[in-house]
Amino acid sequence: MRIADYHLTYCTNIHPGESWEATFTNLKEHLPLIKQQVSGKGSFGIGLRISDEASRELMEPGKLDELKSWLKTNDCYVFTLNGFPFGGFHRQVVKDEVHHPDWTTEARLAYTIRLADILSAIMPEQLDAGISTSPLSYKHWHKEPEALEQVKADSCKHLLQVVEHLHSIKKETGQELHLDIEPEPDGVLENAEGLIRFFEEWLLPQGIDWFQSRHGMSEADARELVLNHLQVCYDVCHFAVAYEDHAGVLNAFREAGIKIGKFQLSAALKIPIPEEMAERKTVERALLPFVESTYLHQVIGVARDGSQKAYPDLPDALLNLVETKEIEWRIHFHVPVFLSGYGTLQSTQEDILTVLKLNEEGRYSSQLEVETYTWEVLPEDIHLSLDQSIIRELDWVKKQIK
Repeated sequence: MRIADYHLTYCTNIHPGESWEATFTNLKEHLPLIKQQVSGKGSFGIGLRISDEASRELMEPGKLDELKSWLKTNDCYVFTLNGFPFGGFHRQVVKDEVHHPDWTTEARLAYTIRLADILSAIMPEQLDAGISTSPLSYKHWHKEPEALEQVKADSCKHLLQVVEHLHSIKKETGQELHLDIEPEPDGVLENAEGLIRFFEEWLLPQGIDWFQSRHGMSEADARELVLNHLQVCYDVCHFAVAYEDHAGVLNAFREAGIKIGKFQLSAALKIPIPEEMAERKTVERALLPFVESTYLHQVIGVARDGSQKAYPDLPDALLNLVETKEIEWRIHFHVPVFLSGYGTLQSTQEDILTVLKLNEEGRYSSQLEVETYTWEVLPEDIHLSLDQSIIRELDWVKKQIK
């Protein structure tokens, strides 16, 4: 929906279903009610998650026309796709498989190009649109420095093929599409520093050479093309877990010429670690309900001297709770954005408020997407119905936007 100068939506990865039939059924079931409650007679934007399976089915004859007709009838529009999870994302063990297949593979390339073609067919006129995607791969799959470098080389080649495809779409239609790389804890690209380095050491040098040699572009035009079509999905939860300074990160991106395709408004869990062992048992009891087998919940702890320690998953961190020297943990767990705390536990809601303020001042992106997908695994005492949960999140964000 349009709020002030922004387009606000939520990510439909909250709805289970991998086939296009299941995805479309969810849209028909949930979107009319949510739209009525939060945007009324105004158009409602959709942050659409389409799996690889659904993307193949959606390209079958008549399916895109059916979707376009439904969007028009229901006064909805799609301005962003979630292309990070390739396959199953609900009611099964996901963990590090959320990165599979990664950007070293032809499968990830073909899937993303298919998403670009779908988005081109359904996106509204006079509005840019983006596809969020994975941070290349999962770093723990690649133990040696040489292996990580090879991941970057192979991923860069595939990403530039997407850029070339998006460039061809722009030449044919005038549409502005961008692929938005989403840094995540334990991704090959997991923070701002790593992402900027990947742009400066891989994407821009290789991209400039690519478009100079293949398309006869000048260095300046080739650089601009890469930076227009490859942007950042700024997931606030992920940057908060890494204890990133949002103002510093956004300034660093702008200085490097890197654009923000969209902000994903999401909150992490955080909790202070007490010195007393008895109080640490209270922390453990508070965190145990959040130990679940579906998703990775990476933890980063910070010590009093500012040093950090990363744990691949919450159970790994809990094994170190008795002896840890950290004074706070932040946990990759997309908790509802409208709550600042859960009893003993807190959230990084304040980071969302900070980012919204910085975006208001700096105009980094007009696209805002709430992404909470862990309702099913949250403790029962903070459950609401799914539709009402989504509505409450969007209403909370609306109140923060001036």
